[in-house]
Amino acid sequence: MTRNLIKIIIYFIVYVALQVLIMDNIYLFRIVTPFLYLYVIVKIPVNVSRSQVIAISFLLGLVIDIFSNTLGMHAAACSLAGLFRNPLMYSLSNKELTEGDTPSFKTLGVGAFMKYAISLVFLHHVALFLIESISLFDPVFLLLRIFSCVILTMLFIIIVEAFHIERKKK
Repeated sequence: MTRNLIKIIIYFIVYVALQVLIMDNIYLFRIVTPFLYLYVIVKIPVNVSRSQVIAISFLLGLVIDIFSNTLGMHAAACSLAGLFRNPLMYSLSNKELTEGDTPSFKTLGVGAFMKYAISLVFLHHVALFLIESISLFDPVFLLLRIFSCVILTMLFIIIVEAFHIERKKK
């Protein structure tokens, strides 16, 4: 458990710093921003309880809100993602997960990991952008923003996950 806690803290610090210092400055076509900090929620080990996942997710969103000055939008969206994380992971995984496993290409398989990560990112983005827009004034723009951000965020998550696999092979 201590090892998992240290791993979560390291992920938390690294990906919050990356989000705040680099990713928040990427704003393609005035629509798309990657939210790489979601990788922290994706990589929480299997044996962490649902309430702990929700607490970690809320804290992650709250820290992002503090740095982004977004008044709790990320905390709410991350809490929702944390709530559905374990059910999504177990329902989309064909493999038996053992205690201490961390969701990855290796433990879940590439297909199951992709379904799990896309579902979690999509859920987060829908919640975040619905909260941000407050109304459905321009639903086409809202959908464009959700889908384009999901695609860019997943691209970054796949790249980071691929580097984790390469690093472990060496």
